[in-house]
Amino acid sequence: MLVCKMECQWKPDEQGLQQILQLLKESQSPDTSTQRSVQQRLEQLNQYPDFNNYLIFVLTKLKSEDEPTRSLSGLILKNNVKAHYQNFPNGVSEFIKSECLQNIGDSSPLIRATVGILITTIASKGELQNWPELLPKLCLLLDSEDYNTCEGAFGALQKICEDSAEILDSDMLDRPLNIMIPKFLQFFKHSSPKIRSHAMACVNQFIISRTQALMLHIDPFIENLFALATDEEPEVRKNVCRALVMLLEVRLDRLLPHMHNIIEYMLQRTQDQDENVALEACEFWLTLAEQPVCKEVLCGHLSQLTPVLVNGMKYSEIDIILLKGDIEEDEAIPDNEQDIRPRFHRSRTVAQQHEGDGIEEDEDEDDELDDDDTISDWNLRKCSAAALDVLANVFRDDLLLHILPLLKELLFHPEWVVKESGILVLGAIAEGCMQGMIPYLPELIPHLIQCLSDKKALVRSITCWTLSRYAHWVVSQPPDIYLKPLMTELLKRILDSNKRVQEAAYAFGLEEACTELVPYLAFILDTLVFAFSKYQHKNLLILYDAIGTLADSVGHHLNKPEYIQMLMPPLIQKWNQLKDEDKDLFPLLECLSSVATALQSGFLPYCEPVYQRCVNLVQKTLAQAMLHQSQPDQYEAPDKDFMIVALDLLSGLAEGLGGTIEQLVARSNILTLMYQCMQDKMPEVRQSSFALLGDLTKACFQHVKSCIADFMPILGTNLNPELISVCNNATWAIGEISIQMGPEMQPYIAMVLHQLVEIINRPNTPKTLLENTAITIGRLGYVCPQEVAPMLQQFIRPWCTSLRNIRDNEEKDSAFRGICTMISVNPGGVVQDFIFFCDAVASWVNPKDDLRDMFYKILHGFKNQVGEDNWRRFSDQFPMPLKERLATFYGV
Repeated sequence: MLVCKMECQWKPDEQGLQQILQLLKESQSPDTSTQRSVQQRLEQLNQYPDFNNYLIFVLTKLKSEDEPTRSLSGLILKNNVKAHYQNFPNGVSEFIKSECLQNIGDSSPLIRATVGILITTIASKGELQNWPELLPKLCLLLDSEDYNTCEGAFGALQKICEDSAEILDSDMLDRPLNIMIPKFLQFFKHSSPKIRSHAMACVNQFIISRTQALMLHIDPFIENLFALATDEEPEVRKNVCRALVMLLEVRLDRLLPHMHNIIEYMLQRTQDQDENVALEACEFWLTLAEQPVCKEVLCGHLSQLTPVLVNGMKYSEIDIILLKGDIEEDEAIPDNEQDIRPRFHRSRTVAQQHEGDGIEEDEDEDDELDDDDTISDWNLRKCSAAALDVLANVFRDDLLLHILPLLKELLFHPEWVVKESGILVLGAIAEGCMQGMIPYLPELIPHLIQCLSDKKALVRSITCWTLSRYAHWVVSQPPDIYLKPLMTELLKRILDSNKRVQEAAYAFGLEEACTELVPYLAFILDTLVFAFSKYQHKNLLILYDAIGTLADSVGHHLNKPEYIQMLMPPLIQKWNQLKDEDKDLFPLLECLSSVATALQSGFLPYCEPVYQRCVNLVQKTLAQAMLHQSQPDQYEAPDKDFMIVALDLLSGLAEGLGGTIEQLVARSNILTLMYQCMQDKMPEVRQSSFALLGDLTKACFQHVKSCIADFMPILGTNLNPELISVCNNATWAIGEISIQMGPEMQPYIAMVLHQLVEIINRPNTPKTLLENTAITIGRLGYVCPQEVAPMLQQFIRPWCTSLRNIRDNEEKDSAFRGICTMISVNPGGVVQDFIFFCDAVASWVNPKDDLRDMFYKILHGFKNQVGEDNWRRFSDQFPMPLKERLATFYGV
């Protein structure tokens, strides 16, 4: 047997062993230069095939060494497995595997856990198939009399279940879960709380995916959960709550008979002494609110649940310490660079405008309840507030019966912590209970405006947020009553002595208020510009965001000489101060992108230096990337965000300045640079370069045209819906190019059409991508109907359903002209799905006259072709509003 031979033959060389131990010791040194040299030496040792044998030897055999050193040896081995496992010689990997299995029950919890991580890492390298004895052996070890062995095996199994859930439920391994799940269920009653907890955590991995092996045992599983409901171990209670929350999503049918008791149980657990248990339990209300049965099963419990959630919304003592809630004035304290969250630039995604909104659905919207983002990202306070928010949307004003009596006490409470939680409650119910709150707002809004000058900073900051939730009501009232006093107070808060309050003051609905802010623009800009001189680093970044948001909200109203005179000099001054390497350029570039789009021609005096610098940033980054590629030891990889943000600002300039950008493009090498960016390995770089290509195509096609033969094949290869935003922008750019190319688009149709048809037929494609795909297919059909029309039948149905929701605009217009032209070339392609075409036509509010004629001809042509009786039978299937619209507008 290979294993035995390996073990018998392989003994560490004493000198080699000492050398490695020395390295492991040094790598625990706090000195960074020591760490760096250790890192390099460890990398060099990877050239020796048996280096990894030494590492496993230190972890499992060298019991004389201290645990941190042994564990570290295992973690270095884990990293090697991650990076180079496929290059390990056969003997080495066998030796490591056998050592792991023999030592999974080590007496030290740290070593057991390290061995478990190592086993999981090997398993996740696709090794579950090549290590057939692993799962049976671990399952066998669960029955060991020795606690350490059982606990170690369970620890490893839990990690495997977390990392490899999918493959465990596949035919590749002959479905081991059929044995594992019943086995895990036996351990729910084990005497050790740690083992009970492991067993539950393993099974919980398979709830959401509705794994069949678990569904077969769903009843014993639920029985076991109920049996553990009051377990004394918090970790077990936490897993019970987590399981019930997931079952609510996937097997509501099984929970319904017990729903009354489950709700009673979750009410207790949401008040659990252990905050982690309370947080898991609180998730239950969030999930329940999404279920259609919510109203019915929860209405009897609202009077108990409401105070529990409200109580959970108070800051805990630890929160206040973490938030430095006792430090009132900190504006002069320099920001700690670690506190400044890394800002991820969100690359430009081109989206369609929907009915009455400009909101993008598949960008993860910042959670509105994010009122205290410096503590751990999710805690009981936030979860309780989010739950109250969603329940307010379910129960609407019925919730107020239970909330209003509580609110009275909270909002005027002498203790600031209680008062603060009351203001948060008021904000959380704003969306769902708006109608019922209206009668109270004339009294509440002035009270909140007063709270903006409360002596506690945390009260001032939450008040900013809550007021932002009522902004659209405030804005709809005569401005002198609420908006003026509110804006006066808010602008003072922008200059608050506390940085958290400065930040919160921006949360106030700049988006909400939109054009209502126009009368206050001078006042607002004055304050923002003054803030430039006052702000520390972190809030300066927020200030850029605020100016960008303001520009997006008020648009062209900003384009007045006096506003430009206020706003541009401080922005350009910062722009000149920042070096090309400074990451603060990101938010400033994003801000300028919004400002350029809003100011349009007003930005002209500033555009040349800004344009030039963006082109230089792209060029520098590309050059640095090439150097790094050819000589990685000598040149560091560049931060490509510089290039991405620069490309996005160039897009903003092209969009804002339109044709006037033409001379700048003519005098620069931007198209050559774009050609390189479009082939970059990093998806975000490609995404932004395709957005820029589309914008330049619209602004100055004469310069883009000569490159189309080079660009189109690249666009074709990026129509891969796995990378949604890249695919989305490539699709949009193809549509813009086709409109400009006209019939000359013909040679390129074959490069893109099949992928586009495939994307539009894919299940679960995000709305934005579907709409852009439909528009581009329509545009291709408009300019080259003979090439696209033969495929009509393959895309007409999803095409119609995805475009019925967007509002009338140029893009929709050109797409529908395309579909009409294709129908006239291939009428048979639409016959089976004609009802969808009728529905899409009816989605137009106001088509141009010649487009309306095209619709009229197609509808009447179809009606005449099938005859009066058939048409009547066909149109009887229409929903009433559709029938009426078609009759009114098109006389069919």
